Amino acid sequence: MTFEELDGRHFLVTGGTKGVGAAIVAYLRAAGAKVFTSARSAPEGLSEPDYFVAADISTAEGAKTIANAAIAKLGHVDGLVNVVGGSSAPPGGFAALSDDNWDRDIKQNLYSAVWLDREIAPKMIERGSGVIIHISSIQRTLPLYEATLAYAAAKAALTTYSKGLAKELASKGVRVVSVAPGGIQTEAMERLVDRLSTNMGGDRAAAMQFLFDSLGGVPLGRFAEPREIAEVVAFLLADTVPSILGTEIVVDGGTVPTI
Repeated sequence: MTFEELDGRHFLVTGGTKGVGAAIVAYLRAAGAKVFTSARSAPEGLSEPDYFVAADISTAEGAKTIANAAIAKLGHVDGLVNVVGGSSAPPGGFAALSDDNWDRDIKQNLYSAVWLDREIAPKMIERGSGVIIHISSIQRTLPLYEATLAYAAAKAALTTYSKGLAKELASKGVRVVSVAPGGIQTEAMERLVDRLSTNMGGDRAAAMQFLFDSLGGVPLGRFAEPREIAEVVAFLLADTVPSILGTEIVVDGGTVPTI
């Protein structure tokens, strides 16, 4: 599916060189949009390097660098997609999480969005239009305690923050929506499985089954592909239904057992 409304529009997508971020960038560019993106470092063979900046969004300074570079290149931002997130915390439950683990996960999964929104949202308000999308996680509802408790707590805060921001900005022409994927087939998921398997004698199949069981099962029988998340994000950015704001779109293969 493509959306004609995306052609020629200007978007900023953080974390756009891997996984879901890369899928979103590719999808939007294929639809004719100009897309600026960022990551901590530039990968080899980066597509459209003039539309990229290397910066750490988990710092206020990094967020400001990204915003300034994007606006300098694009002129204005029609849509901001905060994709950056994740966790590198060790397995072992709550006792294994140090203050540094908590600090790192909260900065990466919550503060990164707050800092970048502070830079971009006022400019959207000036223009009277814009869309901000935060990539949250179903772990804000179904937290996995073994290795990602801090991540889950940060994503819960991100969803709550998104709701409050949406209520504030709706009357100013700016829509805020969060998207909550379940498991996604990415390199980050592979790394999580690797970390979990260290406590299971290196059994990756057991680690994957642990993830499924911890979530109460995945009715679809698989995790989502990155492109599926990109399709949802593109739909929201296209203003096809402008009254969609202040809500969270769940893409989880039926994992969350409640309506």
